[in-house]
Amino acid sequence: MSPTDPPDRPPVIDARGTRCPVPVIRLARASRGLPAGATLLLLADDAAAWSDVPAWARIKGHSVTLTEDEDWTEFRVVLGEPRTGRGQADRST
Repeated sequence: MSPTDPPDRPPVIDARGTRCPVPVIRLARASRGLPAGATLLLLADDAAAWSDVPAWARIKGHSVTLTEDEDWTEFRVVLGEPRTGRGQADRST
């Protein structure tokens, strides 16, 4: 994020020019410690990211929206509630 970005702009992870699994690793690292509802933007030009990022988001309970540019894709990831155990949601009452 640069000093000229609006304060409400989500953090941008620029993984363009990298290949699998680097975009997902960078996204996972950037998401650590952020609360549910936080948004991250991942920029990637690796074709594998099209399936890798949504799969990672699904496993983690996050939502993802893709926007294509001519040469790369923006993945807008909204973090969900943390999951417990082996990817299973906490079912306690």
